[in-house]
Amino acid sequence: MENLQYLGPMGWRVIVFAVPVIVVVLLFWWSGVIRYIPNDRLGILEKLWSFRGSVETGFIALYGEAGFQPEVVRGGLHVFMPFQYSMHRANLVTIPQGQIGYVFARDGEPLPPTQTLASNIDADDFQDVRSFLTKGGQKGPQRKILREGTYAINLAQFIVLTAQSTYAVNLNALEQKLFADMSTLISERNGFEPVVIHDAEDLIGIVTIHDGPALPDGEIIAPTVSNNPKDPNFHNNFQDPEKFLNAGGYRGRQLQVLADGSYFLNRIFATVELVEKTIIDVGTVGVVVSYTGRRSADISGQSYRHGELVETGARGVWSTPLLPGKYAFNTYAGNIIIVPTTNFVLKWMKEQFGEHRLDENLSEVSLITKDAFEPVLPLSVVVHIDYMKAPLVVQRFGDIKRLVEQTLDPMVSAYFKNIAQTKTLIQLLQERSEIQRKSGDEMREKFGSYSLELQEVLIGTPRASNGQNSIEQILIQLRERQIAVEKVETYKLQEAAAIQERTLREKEALAEQQAKITTSALTIEISENEGKAQLARTRQQAETIQVTAKAEAEKVRLAGLGEADRIKAIALADAERIKATGLADAQKVRAVGLAEAEATEKKVAAFGGPDYQLHSQVLMRFAEAIENGKLPLVPQIQVGGAGGEKGGANGLVEMMLSMLVADRLGRQGAPAAVPAQAE
Repeated sequence: MENLQYLGPMGWRVIVFAVPVIVVVLLFWWSGVIRYIPNDRLGILEKLWSFRGSVETGFIALYGEAGFQPEVVRGGLHVFMPFQYSMHRANLVTIPQGQIGYVFARDGEPLPPTQTLASNIDADDFQDVRSFLTKGGQKGPQRKILREGTYAINLAQFIVLTAQSTYAVNLNALEQKLFADMSTLISERNGFEPVVIHDAEDLIGIVTIHDGPALPDGEIIAPTVSNNPKDPNFHNNFQDPEKFLNAGGYRGRQLQVLADGSYFLNRIFATVELVEKTIIDVGTVGVVVSYTGRRSADISGQSYRHGELVETGARGVWSTPLLPGKYAFNTYAGNIIIVPTTNFVLKWMKEQFGEHRLDENLSEVSLITKDAFEPVLPLSVVVHIDYMKAPLVVQRFGDIKRLVEQTLDPMVSAYFKNIAQTKTLIQLLQERSEIQRKSGDEMREKFGSYSLELQEVLIGTPRASNGQNSIEQILIQLRERQIAVEKVETYKLQEAAAIQERTLREKEALAEQQAKITTSALTIEISENEGKAQLARTRQQAETIQVTAKAEAEKVRLAGLGEADRIKAIALADAERIKATGLADAQKVRAVGLAEAEATEKKVAAFGGPDYQLHSQVLMRFAEAIENGKLPLVPQIQVGGAGGEKGGANGLVEMMLSMLVADRLGRQGAPAAVPAQAE
């Protein structure tokens, strides 16, 4: 009260004026005449009373009735009729980047029994409630989803579910539980985020549609519809439900799959299961057994009655296999049977199997031999399948493992059982190579009848089954027998080696003496050649000596005759001269002649005489020729001489012998030959 004394007249005027204004503003505010809405929020009007009465059908008052109004109030000050409206402030609906919002309509046309989600063909604007309802929008969960952005949505008509919160007004406990369950279901399907398929993960998406007409009888997979971007109903991989259904799409698991990329799908409308891509490795092909598709005629031919072979895309076994690579194949729409196209080995050995594990249930073949032994035979068979014949094999047997276990195993086992019954155990061991070759030739045709190519049959060593040792005893005996045979062969080889060694030593000794033998042979040949040459030389020398002797003898004779003639002439001349000069000189001439004769005789005697020298030289040459040439003492060739005036000599030998004898006698005191007197 004390403070009021200092207001003064002006102060009192302000107070008097302001108080009514404040009272009026408070009255308007309390009565709902004035409302303020921030720009980041909106107001949802609920009409409390109206002259038009209450809403008779539906939830939203489209014609001014009491109830929630279709329009929303945006930011700013707004003036309303007092006590007629109740304002519900709500946040704007915000969808973060890369997320999805789901819409539930409280009012609209009811869903038919066959429809799961509300159609949005015409009524697709959730920010205009009046338009949505007047265009026939349906109540319930909507097919259309909200992408990133901020929306001014009337939350009395629409409930928006996001990953962060649920946008709605006037939620009672029942509605709150309903929308919480919906949000949980969507979260379990990762529905608030798009489907993202990374290339590195080698995954594809199998789509199941939960709305639309049901599949016809007998069909398990919905066919692909409007997958061409040029098609007016192109639904872009199920991202536009209305176009998908308008194109004739069915509910259920779809044949079309999602490849790599991001897809904004309504998870209430479509769920996605990620499965691995089908990878067909090098060395294999994939035979497709399709569970869906058009009906096609059997193209395997009338002679092949083991099932139907159809064209690619039809229902049945596709005639063309899938070659090595990666395929986005819907494994619910068919099955891909991997068939090896490289050579693979089937082992009839327990606990041993090849890379493809087609023979993991095979074991050794039990045999009964001709001599009642029961060995087991391990073996391997190398098989090849032509990749173009792989569909025929699958068509006939279902898969390769079934072929191995139900056909090849009994066939191969029976074949070798039959072979074993015709062989003893030892024959089975010793003739393994021949049995292997023969079995390959005979079984190749049988494998060919199953569209298989038999490459080779490999037979192991028969062995005793568990608990038997009789085969081991036979093998021991066989080994001992073989050792004995090998010893005999060893001894034979050692004997042959000894003989060969002796022959080698002889040849080595002969080789060592060969040089000497060659030298001796050459020496003999040289000696023979030298003897022949010496004989030829001796013969030539003998002939030379003979000729020379004849010439010397003739010369001596002629010389003697000449000398005698000369002396005779001289004597005659002297005699004539003496006779002419007188008898006085006769004695002188005689003395001179005697002196001359004596001188001549002594001269001849001093040299042994001409005949002696000639004969001596001839005899010496003759003796040398006999000694060197090993000639007989009696020469084969007789040399004869011509007689002179006083008679010739006889043979050469006789002449030389006579000359030697005469010489010997002369030397012992025989009278010397008197030279012929001059006439």
